[in-house]
Amino acid sequence: MTAVSDFIKQLQSYEEYAFSWEELLQNSNKPASTLRKELARLSENKEILNLRKGFYLILSPRYQSFGKLPIQLYVDKLFKYMDRPYYVGLYSAAAYFGAAHQQIQKDYIISKPPALRSINKNSLSIRFFKTTHWPKQNIVKKKSDAGYFQISSPALTAVDLINYMPQIGGLNRMITVLEELLEEIERDDLHTLFSWYPYKSVLQRFGFLLDEFQVDDTLTELLYNHLKKEGFYSILLSPKKGFKAGKTGNRWKVDANLKIESDL
Repeated sequence: MTAVSDFIKQLQSYEEYAFSWEELLQNSNKPASTLRKELARLSENKEILNLRKGFYLILSPRYQSFGKLPIQLYVDKLFKYMDRPYYVGLYSAAAYFGAAHQQIQKDYIISKPPALRSINKNSLSIRFFKTTHWPKQNIVKKKSDAGYFQISSPALTAVDLINYMPQIGGLNRMITVLEELLEEIERDDLHTLFSWYPYKSVLQRFGFLLDEFQVDDTLTELLYNHLKKEGFYSILLSPKKGFKAGKTGNRWKVDANLKIESDL
């Protein structure tokens, strides 16, 4: 066995699925040139994957045929390596909570600026989104085989889907996922969201969709009473540059400029 293979075997005994170049150097007495050759060979054999410069995923036999790992097995280590905050969000979070109308082909992660470039390597695809208003709450820790990772709560996942709607394919692409996700949102989760969430227009769209889906009135009234205290103005359901809202005819002051089409 090579020095790198021995190191990987040791990591796997601890249920770790990723490592950095610096970590490898610290745990080996081999020259850097030798280690690079070994990494290249293991990569060619699809035993590891160079995810980002200096950061590698370990593809155990269970995952080699897929050419990727579940995001929860390495995301926390990746962002500790980059020294940045993060949470798994959007469709990835929705799928974790059981709202996966269709199998997602990408993983979605939200972090602070500056923006990170998307990663597309073989069958692995990660999209990164940035937010300037970092959540004060509603990020929860979940346990995976590799330890804990951070993910948006169902309420934060729902408003993120609405907020990033233009970037993730539009309203009707995510509407069925959102409808399924609503079953997971609890009153305390939503109430906590109101304590810090800054985007009233997103909450208006959320309330409008809650009424459309005819969900639990407890959640709907909680949201409406929160907005009523703050005050709000007419908006478009689907944001469109250069266009303003017209007559709404609903208490959320949302101009339904797009027909809602759900598969449920």
